[in-house]
Amino acid sequence: MRNFFKANAIAAIACIAMLAAGSYAEAAKRITIRLAHPMAPGNNVTLGYEKFKEIVEAKSNGKVRIQLFGNCMLGSDRVTMEATQRGTLEMASSSSPNMTNFSKEMMVFDLPYITSPEHQEKLYKALDEGALGERLDAIAAGIGLKPIMYSEYGYRNFATTKKPIKTADDLKNLKVRTTDSPIEVAVASALGMNPTPVSWGETYTALQQGTVDGEGNTFGLLNDAKHTEVLRHAMDSAHNYSMHLLMINKAYFDKLPADVQQILVDSGKEALAYQRAISNDLEKKAEQAFVERGIVITKLAPEERAKMRELTRPVWDKFSNDIPADLVKLVQETQQ
Repeated sequence: MRNFFKANAIAAIACIAMLAAGSYAEAAKRITIRLAHPMAPGNNVTLGYEKFKEIVEAKSNGKVRIQLFGNCMLGSDRVTMEATQRGTLEMASSSSPNMTNFSKEMMVFDLPYITSPEHQEKLYKALDEGALGERLDAIAAGIGLKPIMYSEYGYRNFATTKKPIKTADDLKNLKVRTTDSPIEVAVASALGMNPTPVSWGETYTALQQGTVDGEGNTFGLLNDAKHTEVLRHAMDSAHNYSMHLLMINKAYFDKLPADVQQILVDSGKEALAYQRAISNDLEKKAEQAFVERGIVITKLAPEERAKMRELTRPVWDKFSNDIPADLVKLVQETQQ
C-alpha cells in the first residue's frame, strides 16, 4: 500500500512538473512589445493606442502583449523614437514635426497650409492605400523604422498666456514655443514671432514661468495637457497639420513570426479607423472647454487667414531643396 501511495505521489509531482514546464514554455512564447508616446491621458492619440493594445491582445489571444508608456513616461517623442531606431525600444510614437529629426523629407507636412481640414478624407485615403503612404513607408524603412499607424493629431492653432491674438499682426514679437522642426521655426519667424524650441514635457512650465508667451498646438492636446490653466487667448489659425506616427523598429518587426506581423498591421488599421473617427468630436469638445475656461478664441476672418497664408508661403521656397518636389506634389494632390 505504501508503495502505491508513493507511486501516486511521484506521478502527481511529475504531472505538476510537466504542467509547470508547459506554463513556462507558453509564457516564453508570449511577446511583449513596449510602446512609448508623449500624449496626455484622454487625448485622441492616446485613445487610439489604447484601442491598438486592446485589439492586438484580443487578436493574438494574449500571445502578444502591448505595454503602453504614455505622457512622456519614457521621455519625449524624439528620445523614444531614437530608442526605437536603435532597437532598445520596440515601438514609439512621434509627431510629424519631430520626425524631421530623423528624415528631412518628413518636413513636407510642416509646410504651412499644405493641407486643409476640408480635404481630410482624401489625405487619409492617400496615406492608407495610395502612393503617399507607400512613399512614407519607404522613407521610414530607410531610417530603420516601419509605420504601424498614421494617427490623426490635428491642426495646430496659436494660443497665448496674456496677449490677445485676433490678427496676424498680433502675433508679432511673441516668444512662441516650437518643436525642433526647422519649418515650424521658420513659420514662426515669417509671422514675426520669436521661435523658442522647447520639448513638450517642459512646455507647461515654460508658459507658466513666462519663458514663452504662447504656443501652437491642437485645442485637444492643449486641453488634455491642462495648458488651459495658463492660456488666455487663442485663434483658429490651423496653420500646420500634424500626425502622430506610430513606428516599430523594422529589424525587430522583420524577425517576428508572420502571424504576429499581420496582427500588428491589421490591428493598426482597425485602431486607426477608430482613432480618426473620434478625433473631430474630441477637438470640438476641447474647444468648448477653452470657452468654459474663459479663453477667448478668435475665428479668423477670411482676409486674415489669406494674409497668414501669404506671409508664410516663402517658407515653402526656403525648404525646396530639402523636400523632394514629387513628395510635395503627392500631398498637394490630396487637396484637389
